[in-house]
Amino acid sequence: MKFKQLLFVIMSIEQRMQSFLALRKQNNLYRNLKNTNDLIDFSSNDYLGISRSAYVRQKTELEYQKYQYSKSGSTGSRLLNGNSVLYEALEQDLANFHHAEAALIYNSGFDANVGLVSTVIQKDDYVFFDAFIHASLHQGIKLSNSKSVLYNHNDYVDLEQKLQLTPTNAQKFIITESIFSMEGDKADLLELVRLSKQYNALLIIDEAHATGLFGVNGSGLCNEFDIEKECFARIYTFGKAIGMHGAVIVGSHLLKSYLINFSKNFIYSTALDTHTLLSVKHSYCFLQLFLNQRIKLFKLISYFNSRVHALDLRNTIVGEGPIFGLVVPGSEECRKLALYLQNNGLDVRPIVYPTVERGKERLRIILHSYNTQNEIDILLSLIVEYH
Repeated sequence: MKFKQLLFVIMSIEQRMQSFLALRKQNNLYRNLKNTNDLIDFSSNDYLGISRSAYVRQKTELEYQKYQYSKSGSTGSRLLNGNSVLYEALEQDLANFHHAEAALIYNSGFDANVGLVSTVIQKDDYVFFDAFIHASLHQGIKLSNSKSVLYNHNDYVDLEQKLQLTPTNAQKFIITESIFSMEGDKADLLELVRLSKQYNALLIIDEAHATGLFGVNGSGLCNEFDIEKECFARIYTFGKAIGMHGAVIVGSHLLKSYLINFSKNFIYSTALDTHTLLSVKHSYCFLQLFLNQRIKLFKLISYFNSRVHALDLRNTIVGEGPIFGLVVPGSEECRKLALYLQNNGLDVRPIVYPTVERGKERLRIILHSYNTQNEIDILLSLIVEYH
């Protein structure tokens, strides 16, 4: 047995946890919780400001009072006593909105991704996944025990070369995000459809960061590129532009039935409460009624890009918006710049290893419909001033 392994065997659990935390601090990787609600928001995923919407709040409260739901909590999983007419009606609305046969709600995007991938994909299947997909998708792939194959980020030559090496009769899946959470760039969905058809692979698209922003009424990037029917499954998360909590998987009626019967993340989770379901319902109504919020956001993205191009920044900025990354190599340096911005009234967060690769640490800058051009000017001037 190696010395390090032996050391952990003879340690108490408290000593072991302390040693891991000490190592994390030593490497400038220690995390803690912060409350920055008094700062200008360049950090949250509330792209359209729906979590702040008086319309959604009022509509939710009015419906809650009007129907006088018998209980505020669900009190159990949906297979026991957590199901309701409200749940089923919302799922039908979401299936219609995202142009699918059926929809199944999960308690979070993480739950949905892990529950879908670990349940549907089997041991002998081949899974091809973009290097930059969400940690939840990585976890689902790991739990599936499948033959997993990583391809370089948005590198479809690399993907095709790896698809060519797969047995023709094997069940294959391709998994990607449509908008990537750290790079802020888009997958080439049309090329992925071509490859999936040519190599008989099923497409799973995580639309978390595209929901509400692209497509008809914000129905997603798959809608914008007209590939919804080409996907085996799509995941839409409520915790980003929808401004709430939970997620939905859309696909066929068969997929929904399969997940209800075999997905442990669904079967053994207490159902969402009534208020959350109503909030999601009215957030989707918001998307269809307040199209001006998307227009405001994309005008700000255009303004941000024009200002960045006009400045002589030392650091590279990646992303197509509303997610941008100011690359600041080194965890310590990245944290220092973030703290400088926070001390000047801006909520900008550092993203460091292991969330991103070493040397690709960055400040994750997120624009919202409620940000202003003046706030963008302040942000960029402070970045220039810091250097």
